[in-house]
Amino acid sequence: QLQLVESGGGLVQSGGSLRLSCAVSGTTGHYYPIAWFRQAPGKEREGVSYISSSGLDSISSPAVEGRFTISRDNAKNKVYLQMNSLKPEDTAVYYCAATTSITTFPPWTSDVFFDLITDPLFDFWGQGTQVTVSS
Repeated sequence: QLQLVESGGGLVQSGGSLRLSCAVSGTTGHYYPIAWFRQAPGKEREGVSYISSSGLDSISSPAVEGRFTISRDNAKNKVYLQMNSLKPEDTAVYYCAATTSITTFPPWTSDVFFDLITDPLFDFWGQGTQVTVSS
């Protein structure tokens, strides 16, 4: 049973940066693809960034491409989301999630990737961390 715990959220001004961390435990030596999702008040949860189990492949949604970078350190069992040039519309609760059902990196472009890689594919979720960007 995997456990995921997010940290690093907070209040930041527009244009600022934050780095979120996702600590993964219970892996028993296996590594799984991880994604970051976010949910703003009154909106559906949306995928933000995705990284393969090895960390060699990653992708981000068009809304954050060029501003957010996902990375992982498997030796530390951690996945990170570096968020730069933050905007008020990035305000949301951010979740990391692991999937055991995706074994290869999907060959889709960023404009459709997160329409196809959706919540039900992810088996394990963290509790979320709040990110608030003030204007």
